[in-house]
Amino acid sequence: MKERLTDAAMDLLWENSYGATSVDAICEKAGAKKGSFYYFFKSKSELAAAALEADWNKKRSQMDSIFSPTVPPLERFERYFNFVHDRLAEVQKKCGSILGCPLMSIGSEVSTQDQIVRDTIDRILDRKIKYFVSAIRDADAQGLIAAPDPEAKAKTLFAVYNGTLAQARIQDDLELIRDFKDIAMDVLGVKRAAAVS
Repeated sequence: MKERLTDAAMDLLWENSYGATSVDAICEKAGAKKGSFYYFFKSKSELAAAALEADWNKKRSQMDSIFSPTVPPLERFERYFNFVHDRLAEVQKKCGSILGCPLMSIGSEVSTQDQIVRDTIDRILDRKIKYFVSAIRDADAQGLIAAPDPEAKAKTLFAVYNGTLAQARIQDDLELIRDFKDIAMDVLGVKRAAAVS
């Protein structure tokens, strides 16, 4: 029942918004009574935090595979951007819209109002950025790009990407995400590195 509640919450929060998603709606989608909700969670924000963590835990093995050190570093990014594009295309077929990044959508809505949800999103974003950092560090070590500060470059690429996901959600345009691989290579300096060598 706890998993059904977190799955229902994740779907509703991502598709609608935190403010528009009621505990009643979550319980209805999960097929749960309100008493079950309060057995597991003290509040909607506690459920939202648990839902975000559960969603991350489900994706972690995919992230480990995509960003495996056995995969060439620039290919890791290509795989990741393809994975996100394909996932959002599936979701678009199901709900009729591009939903963008749930962490950014929910985080930008509630970060000034709900410390529990904000802290959870902050932790998950840090974990995601670490994948970018390791790929950039490896690309730099192999001479594919110049990244004396891999963390700064990773944060820049991550910010540009999430801005693109937000724009895709607002404009309901999947093509923005499909074309991001080329933008990512520009941000990483791949074309300049190739021109120099």
